[in-house]
Amino acid sequence: MDERLTLSIDCGGLFLKSCVLDDSGTMHSKPNRIETPYPLSPETFADTISHIASELPKACRATIGMPGMIRNGVVVATPHYINVRGPHTRIDPELAEQWRDFDVQKALSKKLGIPTLVLNDAEVHGAGIITGSGYEVVITLGTGLGFAIFYGGKLAPHFELSHATVRRSTTYDTWIGEQERKRLGNVFWSRRIRQLVEELRPVFKWDRLYIGGGNARLIRPKDIAAMGEEIVIVPNTAGVAGGVRAWNLTSVLE
Repeated sequence: MDERLTLSIDCGGLFLKSCVLDDSGTMHSKPNRIETPYPLSPETFADTISHIASELPKACRATIGMPGMIRNGVVVATPHYINVRGPHTRIDPELAEQWRDFDVQKALSKKLGIPTLVLNDAEVHGAGIITGSGYEVVITLGTGLGFAIFYGGKLAPHFELSHATVRRSTTYDTWIGEQERKRLGNVFWSRRIRQLVEELRPVFKWDRLYIGGGNARLIRPKDIAAMGEEIVIVPNTAGVAGGVRAWNLTSVLE
C-alpha cells in the first residue's frame, strides 16, 4: 500500500465514479464509472463502495462525496438513495428510515479498513477547484443541483439550496435538473442556467462562482460569456480530483 494514495469516489444519483490519486492529484488508476445500484440501502451502498475499492490500487484513506445533507459523516437527509429505483421514482419509507441519521462515515471506515471522509458531493467537487482565496461558491449540474460555499479556503456549513422553492411551486433541483434539461433542450436549458446565475448573484455576492457537474459542459459559450468574468466552468473530473484536497478543508466555524 502506498501511503500517499487516496481512494476518491463521487457518488451520484445515476453513477458512482472513482479513481485513486496521490498527494499531487495524479491518478494512479483509470477513472472508473458504474451505474448506481437500486434499491440502495446503506448496507448495499457500503458493499458497493467496498467492491469498487477492491478493484483499484490499495489506498491509505478514502474520500466519499454523496448527495444530500451530511454532517460530521452522518446522513441528515439524502435524495435518490431513498427512492425505489433512483431519481424521480417513488420514495421507499423503509429506505428513508434506514438512511436517516446513518453514520455513513463510520460504516465505510470500518468496511474499507482505512480512514474515510464523507462529505456532500458538491463540497468534494469544490475542494478540487477552489483557489482558497476570497468567497467562492460552487454549483454542480447533474441529476439536480449541488451547492457548496468556501471562504478563504475553509468550508462553510452546508445547506441544500436545491430544495429551495423557485417559481412558486418547484425547487431548484427540478427547475434545472436533468429531466428538465431533456424536456427543454440544451438551448433553453442553458438560458435557464444563465438566469439562475443572475438571480443568485445578488444573494451571495461571490468573488468567484464555479459551475461543474456532468451537465456544465452543455452550457452554451454565448451564455457563459454573458454570465460574467467571475464565472468559471470546471470539468466534471473535479468531483473525484477533490478527494485529496478535501482532507485539508476546515470549517469557517473553527
